[in-house]
Amino acid sequence: MNRSWSYLICTMLICAVSPNAASADTAPKHEPAPVAIDVDSEIEKAKAAIGSFAAALQTELKLAMKEGGPVNAIGVCHTKALPITQAIAIEQGLKLSRVSLRNRNPANAPENWQIAVLQSFENRKDTGEDPAALSWHEIANVDGRQQFRFMKAIPTAPLCLQCHGSTITPDVEARLNELYPQDKAIGFETGDIRGAFVVTRQL
Repeated sequence: MNRSWSYLICTMLICAVSPNAASADTAPKHEPAPVAIDVDSEIEKAKAAIGSFAAALQTELKLAMKEGGPVNAIGVCHTKALPITQAIAIEQGLKLSRVSLRNRNPANAPENWQIAVLQSFENRKDTGEDPAALSWHEIANVDGRQQFRFMKAIPTAPLCLQCHGSTITPDVEARLNELYPQDKAIGFETGDIRGAFVVTRQL
C-alpha cells in the first residue's frame, strides 16, 4: 500500500473514531432522577397492614379468653403474634412490628429512632391529643436507599389491664413470669400509651 492510501485511511479513522471518543469522555453524566413517592399511599398501606394484624390477633385473643381466660390469652399471644406479623409482612411487602418503652418481649425493644417517636407520642398525649389518633411518618435515607417509616400509638384499653394493669391476678403474674421473665409491660392505666405499631418499607 502506497503512502497516499495509508494517509487517507488514517485520516478516515481519526475522523470516524476520535470525535465520538472525545464526546463520550466529555459528555455530562446525569444521575437518575429520584422516584416520586406517594406518601399518602404509603400511609394507607401501613394502616391497612396494622389493621389486618390487629384484627387477626384480637380474634385469636378473644377466642383464647373465652376458652381459658387471661392466662390462656397470654400463651396464645406468645405463640401466635409473631407468625401473624410475619405472614402480613410477607403478603404486603413490608416490615411490621410492635415496640414499647416498657416492652414485654425483649424482641419488641425499640431502636433509637423509634424511642424518639414513642417519646414524642407521650409529649403529644400530655398536651391533650387522643392516644388512639397518634401517628407519625417520615422518608429516611438508610444506607443510600430511601425507607418509608410509619408508627401508630397503641393505647391501653380496659380489657388490656388484665395482663398489663397495676393489679393482676396471681395466676396471670405466674404465667407472665414464666414466659416473659424480663417483663416491663405492667402498671398501665386505661388510655396510657402501651407502645406502637411500626411499619417500614424499602422504596
